[in-house]
Parts: sequence; C-alpha cells; structure tokens
Amino acid sequence: MSFPKAQKIDLDREYPCPCRRPGRLKPIALTEALGCDRCQQIFVIDEGGTSIEQLSTHYPYKQAWRWTGTHWSRVQAGLKDTYLPLALGVVLVLTIFWLPLALRLPVGANTIPWIILVLLLALLPAFLVWLAYRR
Repeated sequence: MSFPKAQKIDLDREYPCPCRRPGRLKPIALTEALGCDRCQQIFVIDEGGTSIEQLSTHYPYKQAWRWTGTHWSRVQAGLKDTYLPLALGVVLVLTIFWLPLALRLPVGANTIPWIILVLLLALLPAFLVWLAYRR
C-alpha cells in the first residue's frame, strides 16, 4: 500500500483542521504552532516540518497528522504495529511448548482445564490484535 508523500508545512498558510471539524488552522504569532479557529486546538509542527502534533489531548497517545497537499493523513502509532508480531509469537510459543505437553498428559479430568487455559491464552493475542486494528 503506497502512502502519499508528505509535504512541508508552510507557517504562512492556512490549512483545514485535521480534527474533522469545519475549522481552519491558522499560524500563531511568534511560535511554530497552528491553532484552529473552530475547535480551539493547538498543533505544533515537528522538526522536519512535515507533520503536526496535537498539544492538548485527552487521548493516552499522541495524535499526529501529515499534510499530503490536499488533506491530512494520520501518522500511525508504532505500538499498533507491534501487536501482530506479539500475537503470533504467543501463539507460536503455545503451539511449540504446550501442545506436546498436552498430548503427553493422560486423558482424564485434569486435561480439560489445561485445554481451556491454552485456548484462552491463544485467543488473548487475537483479541489484542482485534482491539488494535478495529479503528
């Protein structure tokens, strides 16, 4: 999947607000920041000048956007990209180590809790990946 190339943000220009509101980002005097005239949010420009980051936020992670020339595209957080390898690693460990152990145990009442535990631990990474990619 190819992403549009980010363009340098000009501090002398107005941009649409990336918060999906009908506001306009206008430069704030004597700073390297932009403020929205509608939602009153303040955005600072990164060192490279290609993306902005929202300053006052109630989200636990930073929100950043990149200007493509026509619209803002959200800069992806790095934590979301680590869920899939982590989930695959947990499932692989469960398969390699616990499956032979479960097959060697004698069939009886003690194996059912182990099988349930393995299934729950295998579903946990899948649930984490689903939570990370649902947006």
